[in-house]
Amino acid sequence: MDKTVPRGAALLLDFIRETEVGRSDRASYDVIYANKQHKLKQPLTTMNYGDIVDEQKKWSKNNGSSAAGAYQFMRATLIGLAKEIPSISGKDIFTPDVQDRLGYHLLKRRGYQEFVTGNMMLEDFARRLAMEWASFPVLADCKGSHRFIKRGQSFYAGDGLNKALVRPEKVEAVLKEVLEVARRPVDIQPKAEPPNRTIPEPKPAPKGGIAALLAAAALGLWAWFASIPCNVFGAFCG
Repeated sequence: MDKTVPRGAALLLDFIRETEVGRSDRASYDVIYANKQHKLKQPLTTMNYGDIVDEQKKWSKNNGSSAAGAYQFMRATLIGLAKEIPSISGKDIFTPDVQDRLGYHLLKRRGYQEFVTGNMMLEDFARRLAMEWASFPVLADCKGSHRFIKRGQSFYAGDGLNKALVRPEKVEAVLKEVLEVARRPVDIQPKAEPPNRTIPEPKPAPKGGIAALLAAAALGLWAWFASIPCNVFGAFCG
């Protein structure tokens, strides 16, 4: 998972990837709809963004859908993301990290920030996820894309192509875990203590100890005194 994706969103993207393509390992990033990636000239994660969008025209006609990558991006979705994210270039390689960042952008588009901050109900966010990923079920009866649908059905039920691939209870459990992880305080590393200043050890006294020092001082004083002329103190040398 790309390191720029927050922990809660990363947990949800892992779940989406496994639900959409049936696996969550490295190979999941190379999957295209109907698992026909083996027919590609090269792995999806080595192709650039622009080439994938161009190729999706053929995939939609030949496979029944243009869905590509770990999060099964539709062609229209990739075109829209390129317009919304200035940093995306047609020459960017469709690596797992790029796909993770795009998947996170889709989560935010569907209300992820509002959900984790408590400004969107769980059922509402789940419905929005089901609108983005057809394999997800809605958690309450509602009007779907083609008809009125019941809890547990795909938002696109009735199109003859899509159906929910995971139980609503599982989605509820994962979203509650996402909330817990997203709201968990980030561990703050304590500041490193400055290195202890090295206090120099006192130099040892000359051999002989204090007595020797006093004797040396007295001898120096006597030599100085003896060098003074006798008549300085008004006395005569005898």
